[in-house]
Amino acid sequence: MSISASQIKRELFALSDEQKREFLPYFFKTKEGQYGYGDKFIGVVVPKQRELVKKYKSLELPEIEILLKDEYHECRLTALLFLVEIFRQTKKDTVLQKSYYDFYISHYQHINNWDLVDLSAPLICGKYLLNETDRDDLQKFAQSDNLWLQRISIISTYTFIKNHQFEDTFEVAKILLHHRHDLIHKATGWMLREVGNRDFESEYNFLTADSRHKTMPRTMLRYSIEKFPEELRQKFLKGNI
Repeated sequence: MSISASQIKRELFALSDEQKREFLPYFFKTKEGQYGYGDKFIGVVVPKQRELVKKYKSLELPEIEILLKDEYHECRLTALLFLVEIFRQTKKDTVLQKSYYDFYISHYQHINNWDLVDLSAPLICGKYLLNETDRDDLQKFAQSDNLWLQRISIISTYTFIKNHQFEDTFEVAKILLHHRHDLIHKATGWMLREVGNRDFESEYNFLTADSRHKTMPRTMLRYSIEKFPEELRQKFLKGNI
């Protein structure tokens, strides 16, 4: 029996926790002028949403689209978790994978908070582009004027990093190096740190080339060097490299 978006939404409301419903708007910065302005919450934690996806395993794309366009944050996230799951089930069907990738990107305006990006972009964009020679989309996204597309561009490279491919991370990071928003500072610094966790020299060389460590936003630098030996970390922070 096929499941509908409306049934998923009803089940999400049945899982609502009042304390979470009150806390999440604060956590995700929903006041006027903040990045999550106007977002609404049911009050369902991510593990509960994952259980729901695991329960049904699949959801038709038109139903995913309905959930993804919903006003409630948890509906959109659950939609993306379903999309991740059906993408995973495609295995090596590159045609089907591309259709899911295209669907994802065409609905970027609904992937409009950092958790929605972080829990989906590496597992859809990253997984699809991993086997593609043309990854120019990521640089185009980074050069856009949309905060969430920009975050998608850098977070998607996490999949490449896990496969010891760092160049795309560096190219996107160059574009985002002087971005004004701390959500991009944190995301870029996080990905650079992940590179360093696998290849310290590559991250070190990127940070010091053209004295990037001296001009990049402080938060980005702090995230990047978080795992460095303390003495070296302090040298970076004090500009003594």
